[in-house]
Amino acid sequence: MPHVFLEYTSNLTDFEPDNALLRINHVLVASGQFAAEFDIKSRATRVETFRVGTGLTVRGFVHVKLALLSGRSPQVKAQLSESLLAGLQELGNWPSSVEVQLSVEVVDLDRESYRKALL
Repeated sequence: MPHVFLEYTSNLTDFEPDNALLRINHVLVASGQFAAEFDIKSRATRVETFRVGTGLTVRGFVHVKLALLSGRSPQVKAQLSESLLAGLQELGNWPSSVEVQLSVEVVDLDRESYRKALL
């Protein structure tokens, strides 16, 4: 289980989403909260149309949403978001011509209504 949703802006031309997803998955496994083989489902979406603020400065962003089954403590969720943010920062190769914002959010999925089937 968790689901990872990565969004990144199209002006980050050197951003490698597959490398980012692999890094994110490794960070999550290292947390001890998830198994490596089947637990983590991650995907990336390139955002073509976006706006950051109202100014004319060239800006972009990378945002990670981590959706977890409910029940983890606020401390565990904070540790996961801090680790994910550090992992994003380590990706490097951020363009000097773009002001880049990195962000992470952790959201709870209702444990009682979540369903999964393995085929």
